Amino acid sequence: MIHLQVLLPTEVLVDHMVSRVIAEAENGSFCLLPRHVDFVASLAPGILTYTDKDNRERYVGLAEGVLVKNGRDVLVSVEHGVEGDNLGELRDIVSCRFEAIDERERQAVSAVARLEADFVRRFLALEERPHV
Repeated sequence: MIHLQVLLPTEVLVDHMVSRVIAEAENGSFCLLPRHVDFVASLAPGILTYTDKDNRERYVGLAEGVLVKNGRDVLVSVEHGVEGDNLGELRDIVSCRFEAIDERERQAVSAVARLEADFVRRFLALEERPHV
């Protein structure tokens, strides 16, 4: 068995003993079994599939991240992830949640751009002031 952990910045999303893990790296998908060689992979956004000890397939929708296989441990570190049993429902949840995250990130980038522009305007205004 493989000890799978999916780690988010604020919580452990998955912590199960599993018989296999299927994930997608930047260069394609791969399957890990208990005796697979150790390695590290950069994960592409997508679905990680694992088979639990009851031989049921479970799914985790992931943003990009990193997977490390070391012995019987598989650690996946991602910024955003959602676990589910039903692939169709998971797709809808991932779509809604990740779109909300994207919108918040766009708003944050816009706020930072406004702050930078204001900083530059104030800096230029200081240069234009007569020296005393």
